[in-house]
Amino acid sequence: MSIFALQSHAGGFLDEDLVHFNKIFDDWCIQFDSYDDALKLLKTLPNTDTIDIVEITPLSYPKYFFRDLQGTIYATRQIDDKIICVVEPNIGANFKIAICDLKTKKSRLTKTSYKTIPSIEGAFANFE
Repeated sequence: MSIFALQSHAGGFLDEDLVHFNKIFDDWCIQFDSYDDALKLLKTLPNTDTIDIVEITPLSYPKYFFRDLQGTIYATRQIDDKIICVVEPNIGANFKIAICDLKTKKSRLTKTSYKTIPSIEGAFANFE
């Protein structure tokens, strides 16, 4: 299920006070169940040309909802109530598979490290 949020061109998401933009998407940011609902509120705000409606899908959830997951996320897929990601924890570090639980909002990295994207592709594709 997708959700929608209002994001400033300068970065940040509209806060519940409808004035400030949080740099990080969190519980205080306004969220909408549909694009039309977001558009209705957007039309009531000043400077609408500097605000975009963004769609946050389950596959982009790690970026927004799992702030403890650090590094660059290269690929994601959803299996039941979990999002599985290929992550490079630090620049130049070995790749890991991250498991993000949508119910508990917690993430963890698997213990196995992979040196290259091709070496992790098989594990990622067959992860269950």
